[in-house]
Amino acid sequence: MSNDLTFITNEGNVKLKDRFATLIKDAKYFDVLVGYFYLSGFNLLYKSLETTEKIRILIGMGIDEKIEKVICKAKKSFYSESEVKQDIMNLLKKEICNLVNNKSQEEAINRFIEWLSTGKIEIRLYPDKNMHAKLYIVTFKEDDRDLGRVITGSSNFTYSGLIENMEFNVELKSRADYEFAKEKFNELWNSSIDIRDEFINTINEKTWFKRDITLYELYLKTLYEYFKEDLESLDETDYSYFNNGIKQLEFQKQAVINAIKILNDYGGVFLSDVVGLGKTYITAMILKQLDGKNLIIAPPNLIDIKNPGSWTNVLNQFNIKADYVSIGNLNEAFIRGIDDYKNIVVDEAHRFRNSETERYLKLAEICRGKRVILVTATPYNNTPMDILNLVSLFQSPRSSSIPGIPDLYSFFKMIDNRLSNIDRQKEYKKYLEITRDNAKEIREKVLKYIMIRRTRAEIEKYFSEDLKKNNIKFPNINKPIALYYEFNDEEDEIFNETIKIITKEIKYARYTPLLYLNQKLNQLEIQSQKNLGSFMKILLVKRLESSFYAFRKTIERFIISYEKFIKEYKNGNVYISKKYANKITDLLDSGEDAKIQEYIDEGSARRYNSSDFQDRFLNDIENDLNLFIKIRNMWMKIKRDPKLDKLKNEIKNNELLKNKIIIFTESKETAEYLKQNLSNNLKGVVLLFTGEQSDKIKEKVIENFDDGADCKKDYYRILVSTEVLSEGVNLHRSNIVINYDLPWNPIRMIQRVGRVNRIGTKFDSIYIFNFFPTKQANNEIKLKELACAKLETFLTLLGEDAAILTEGETINSFELFNKLVSDDIFKQEFDNEESELKYLKVIRDVKEKNFQLYEKIKNLPHNLRLAKNISNSIDEYELISFLKSGNMKKFYITDNGNNTKELDFLSAIKLIEVKDEDKTEKIPDNIYELIESNKNELSNLYKTTNKLTKSELKLIKHIKACKNINKLKEEDREFLNRLEYRIFRGDIPNKVINTVLKELEITKDPINCIKNNISIRFLQDHFREIRKDDELIDEVVLSLFIK
Repeated sequence: MSNDLTFITNEGNVKLKDRFATLIKDAKYFDVLVGYFYLSGFNLLYKSLETTEKIRILIGMGIDEKIEKVICKAKKSFYSESEVKQDIMNLLKKEICNLVNNKSQEEAINRFIEWLSTGKIEIRLYPDKNMHAKLYIVTFKEDDRDLGRVITGSSNFTYSGLIENMEFNVELKSRADYEFAKEKFNELWNSSIDIRDEFINTINEKTWFKRDITLYELYLKTLYEYFKEDLESLDETDYSYFNNGIKQLEFQKQAVINAIKILNDYGGVFLSDVVGLGKTYITAMILKQLDGKNLIIAPPNLIDIKNPGSWTNVLNQFNIKADYVSIGNLNEAFIRGIDDYKNIVVDEAHRFRNSETERYLKLAEICRGKRVILVTATPYNNTPMDILNLVSLFQSPRSSSIPGIPDLYSFFKMIDNRLSNIDRQKEYKKYLEITRDNAKEIREKVLKYIMIRRTRAEIEKYFSEDLKKNNIKFPNINKPIALYYEFNDEEDEIFNETIKIITKEIKYARYTPLLYLNQKLNQLEIQSQKNLGSFMKILLVKRLESSFYAFRKTIERFIISYEKFIKEYKNGNVYISKKYANKITDLLDSGEDAKIQEYIDEGSARRYNSSDFQDRFLNDIENDLNLFIKIRNMWMKIKRDPKLDKLKNEIKNNELLKNKIIIFTESKETAEYLKQNLSNNLKGVVLLFTGEQSDKIKEKVIENFDDGADCKKDYYRILVSTEVLSEGVNLHRSNIVINYDLPWNPIRMIQRVGRVNRIGTKFDSIYIFNFFPTKQANNEIKLKELACAKLETFLTLLGEDAAILTEGETINSFELFNKLVSDDIFKQEFDNEESELKYLKVIRDVKEKNFQLYEKIKNLPHNLRLAKNISNSIDEYELISFLKSGNMKKFYITDNGNNTKELDFLSAIKLIEVKDEDKTEKIPDNIYELIESNKNELSNLYKTTNKLTKSELKLIKHIKACKNINKLKEEDREFLNRLEYRIFRGDIPNKVINTVLKELEITKDPINCIKNNISIRFLQDHFREIRKDDELIDEVVLSLFIK
């Protein structure tokens, strides 16, 4: 009897797999007793087992480590045999789904099924948690060397156990060892559970080896998996609060389901349905499902209890408790204490898109660690960085949980840089093309995960039955009508000369004094001064277009301001405040022209000596003053107001203007001027609202123009308002909007029309009128040409400053005119693409009308693969794969040249979409390589550089220096460590970092300087964060080969 022992550890070239291959080729029987059995292990040995007569596999603890819990459950409770088998099969399905895609693996599984069917392989489960053995018995043929061999040790029958892992196994060669092992194996075998049929059925029916799946079922499976959360969440949401008379609208309920999932996954959500679809009500329905204290941040109109559509009233309808803070008074939230809130709602959230403002920093501090609901119909207004700033309120810019984009900062910077070298004037078409591509990429890679946005057209098309059931019909928005006010020759000459002077000749030196200082400025100070000069220029342009009256008043204020400034300068004094730029922007938006001058002229500013400035400063100021006086003198010649005359004539004679009318203007003075002149002609039927009126006036607005008012009145027919009513107040007793000032950014027009275009309006049609300046002409075509020429004059002479006038939107005169006289802007949404809602409706209809088919689709396995023929070409083919990783769902396509690219859902589904009768084709052998190419592309998404900005690197350097200070307090070290961590995640706003760096230049106490300038709240986690140890498994849902 031999006593030789051979140890097998998988080290070097000594692999257990190789030893098995040597022994098995001569074996008659092969018995396996293991804790874990993987088909990947069988794949390594099945070719060596071809001549083996019988293979018995006895599984002890299961096919992976999770089965131990199953067995424990079976032992401790009365867990049935069928339940044990079911859990085993679920684990088998998971293993096959995640197997490496290759031909060899598929052949191995086919051979495994074949041998199970013929009885060559028998497989059983030993249901005892105490059996942990790993035993392999090779029985040789009768005329061979001896009875057989026994290998025992640590290796399971898996790929890792046979090749990869460091194991400790021993080969036993003695007859006594063989016979003892064989006897014990037979004893266990006879006490085990046969799972042969379950294995065959599971592999053939519940994995991608299922062969009877149709193309139509694959198409429906794509829809089910893509919309799975939408489909399965609908019945889980509590809507019991609808018993108080609130309508149950399906499109709103669908938004609630999506929003709650987004909040749970990412900590924040954009509610960005177009204006008038009930975002306030949707938000209330969301809050009803959430725990914790609520804070609502909104414009004053929207938290006024006198406003029927305000947050206060809507949340009261739902019995939701909340605190309310005005957008312009965030300090109130800090006074109350912000740490107890769990849910933050920010209405008109686009107002916080600029991260360099103080109110953004306050909002960022309020939002940290809380659920954030951003309500805005226009999240993307100026630049891609607008979106990043808003997303950063609930996501770490360099460590986001948004699928595939861990480094949001680098992604948005890359998007933004595409436009940096484009001349917007000379390369306008290219600029528009890149802008559209950018918007699409942002939408597909970021916003689709965190935003809910539907158009009225989508709602009408895909929720039509529910709208009809609830007696809701959206009004038709007619094409905006152009109203031309015509200048005579003298007026036209003065108008054109004025544009030229205010855009090209005036230097606005009184508003840019620091540019004339003898000392050198930094780049930030230079740009700040230039911005202020541009703001004042735009103010004049806007008032010139608004009304002759407002323009004259504005020119007069400029003259007075210049004269006072020059007087002080000659007395040796120059007063400058560096902090008024952002405030002036707000005042410019609200039309408060007089307050702008007051703000600039107020004495709370730093004093300089006149001698601190260059000699040309006084010369430029005096030249500016002379030009303003020249303008005043020119306009004294004009005695009539063609724009006002046109308005009066239309109101009196246009049959479309017989209902209540809303007139919008950006200028408070223009509004007052219209009120006075229209009242004189229309006998007291005009109501003025500019934001400064009393609550009594606001009540009159609601009573006379809000169809939701408790007490409706009909005293006023015309409402003249500044932008203050373009957001937050329902005015849907009217169906007429007149834009007296040009909406230079067409989004303004959408917002204004949104006040009358509300759910529940009684009107079938909405009418919009836009005023355009032009020279007198004899026909409509000529008037249009001349109006476009006027717009072109404005935009061309303003140059780069035109972007301020159009609020960031680059647009030429012809396109601007067409947008303002077309209804496309009200129908558009992301380039009028086909909606995903179309396909959600398809699978939802299957669920509702053919539940048996729906259940079949639901239970189809992952990693399905089919082929279809759409071309007569033999050489051209491509493979689409639908992949998942955590919350991320992606589609990739690889062609016959092995070129792989990502597809958005709509592009992919159009290739996958088939009819019920379409037939499958034979799957080619190279499908495995194509699937791997698609999977590799998915893996590349997680690569990120995490490069810090110069400011961040500089602060990190200061932090490291502070950490090296002797006797550093432990609490200070902890603060600095947390701060460093947050900087690497991009969680400290840039403005905060720059403020700290500036203070560090002059402080002698760097640690306290850092702590005093960085709120401890910025060191806290967001509500949902992704960690390095969050493991995501890439999974192939299905693949379709197209040839």
